[in-house]
Order: sequence, then structure tokens, then C-alpha cells
Amino acid sequence: MGQAFFVTGTDTEIGKTTIAAGLLRAARLRGLSTAAAKPVASGCVRTPDGLRNEDALALLGECSLPLSYEQVNPLAFEPAIAPHLAAREAGVSLTADALLGPVRAVLALDADITLVEGAGGWRVPLHEGGNLSDLPVALKLPVILVVGVRLGCINHAVLTAEAVARDGLALAGWVANIVEPQTSRLDENLATLAERLPAPCLGRVPRLAQATPEAVAHYLDLAPLALR
Repeated sequence: MGQAFFVTGTDTEIGKTTIAAGLLRAARLRGLSTAAAKPVASGCVRTPDGLRNEDALALLGECSLPLSYEQVNPLAFEPAIAPHLAAREAGVSLTADALLGPVRAVLALDADITLVEGAGGWRVPLHEGGNLSDLPVALKLPVILVVGVRLGCINHAVLTAEAVARDGLALAGWVANIVEPQTSRLDENLATLAERLPAPCLGRVPRLAQATPEAVAHYLDLAPLALR
């Protein structure tokens, strides 16, 4: 039976998709089957085939199982704004319950590893009183945290890990994505993250000129996830 994880980040624009695609490529290089979902995405582009999101397309490109775009990204919104605001403008009811069916369909494919990528950080709102974090809670998915390494990331990472634990989910691992290479005392900050986060580090990814999935995969270690 395959394993599935929810990928979240310490903030928006810190490389969640870059790392998720790298994790999927690393799995494929080990001969494992892969699938992914980006349940809700804003900032989509209109194409002849409909709205398309760059992040969802990147994930789709690393799926070894045959998936359609709509399976990977069932809810797509054009404005590059918070999902709950984009949904409100589009007149769409955005709830975790509405996303459960499409995500369960991807999980049912039983790839060796399935990644479900969130939007922004852990507490991204979906509707009044509800958050995107309600989705992995309902699915009981262990979490992979992408830490955008820059000034302030320790606080963001520890608070996110605490929120994940408070929601009853396991933190399966974390990845240090160095978005600001000139971060003061970089090595000391990474050591503090390792001390404070209650999960193994899956990799330290430097700022890459070409952050392709294969290039990122080189810096990742899937062993702590105990994939089959």
C-alpha cells in the first residue's frame, strides 16, 4: 500500500511546489510510482483547455500514474489572491468537504507516494470558520513542511509544527529550502531548526539557478519517509 503526505509551507512563495516536484522526482528515480494533487489553486492562466496553474502543472509533470489536469487541480481560480477571496469572487463554495472527494480519488490510485500540496501556509482560510488544514486533518495525512529559510523562518517553522501537532497530525519530515542564501548565520539557523522541529530533515536545498525537479531531487533524502 502506498503512502501519502500533505505538503505545507512556512509561508507563501517559499518553494513548496519546487520541493514537492523534487520529492516526486526523487521517488521516480528510485523506481516508485507517483501521484499528486493541488486541490485548490489561485493565480491561474486562461488557456484553450481552461484555467491552468503553473504549480499544478509542475506536479502533474512528475506524476508517473496517468492523471488529468482536473484530477490534480479540481478547483482553479484566475486571480492571484488568497483562495477564499478568489472563490468568493467566483461564487464558488470553498470548503474542505468539497475537496475531499477529488483528493480521495487521487489517493485511491495508490501510488507508492502521493503528495497533496496546500496553498500558502498551514492556516490558509477556505471559508468562514474553515481552513485548508481541515483537509489533511480529515484525511489523516502526515505532513511534510517546507521551510523557506530566511530571517524569521525559525519562528514560522516552529509555530507551524506546533499547529500541525495540535491538529493531531504527524510531522513526517521537513525540508530546508534556502530562499535567501545571504541569511545571516545560515548554518546556525539550520542547526536550530533541526533542534526545534520534531521530525527528520529530508534535505537542504540551496538557491539553484535552475531549480528543476531533477536538480532539487539531488539534495533530498527520502529514507526517513520509509517508502516501500
